[in-house]
Amino acid sequence: MYPGIAAAALNLCADQAIVDGEIVALDESGRPAFQALQHRTAHPHHHIVFYAFDVLHLAGRDMMGEPIEKRRAVLPKLVGENSVIRVSDDLPGSASQVLEAVRSLGLEGVIAKRRGSVYESAKRSSDWQKLKLENQQEFVIGGFRPDGRSSIDALVVGYFEGKQFKFAGKVRAGFTPHIRGQLRRHLEPLRAKECPFADLPTSRSRWGGGITAEEMCHFVWTRPELVAQIRFVEWTAEGRLRHAAFLGLRSDKTASAVHREL
Repeated sequence: MYPGIAAAALNLCADQAIVDGEIVALDESGRPAFQALQHRTAHPHHHIVFYAFDVLHLAGRDMMGEPIEKRRAVLPKLVGENSVIRVSDDLPGSASQVLEAVRSLGLEGVIAKRRGSVYESAKRSSDWQKLKLENQQEFVIGGFRPDGRSSIDALVVGYFEGKQFKFAGKVRAGFTPHIRGQLRRHLEPLRAKECPFADLPTSRSRWGGGITAEEMCHFVWTRPELVAQIRFVEWTAEGRLRHAAFLGLRSDKTASAVHREL
């Protein structure tokens, strides 16, 4: 999907390496734009780069048990003079100073990693913390409300709690006409006869975030497999998303790993 990143990776200063990082679309002012990454054809002026965070293996050597300072120390030499693959630098200052600086730039948050921590794969660790300044997380799409024959009016999203798929809310904002049609094409093959949510229908809520029994017939249900990044203001007292907006699809997350984070 990102041939420029793949080509730049061939210029890493090592025969073999496994690097942890993130692909980012930068706008003309250098700010990351998640939706531009998802829909590159609509944002041709954005610059696609890869920010390297960490290195797991280098030239056949397992680095995962090494302290983070030692792993990150090899990144500048490994990346070299590369305008597409870049090292994500440490942020100086106290936690409160870093958060204030990130907030002043209007960014979504920062990752804090404990000094001396090792690389722990496939599990959450208290040594690494995600500090968010705006509420957003991944949710799994469980259905949609059609808007004509080839588009959608709203998504219905949820998360897994154990083996149960729980309803989180409806998402109606964040779509362009192109995205509405694209999502419909992604969701059509996932159509399901029965509602996948364990806790629908709901009663009417103060914020209008529920789906009553009368409204159920207006939705098309899908197998809960497609993961989306959603921004929202808050969780309501009823456990629903308030003012939710679609940011993009996440192909790097499995649906079963999506849980409520806040």
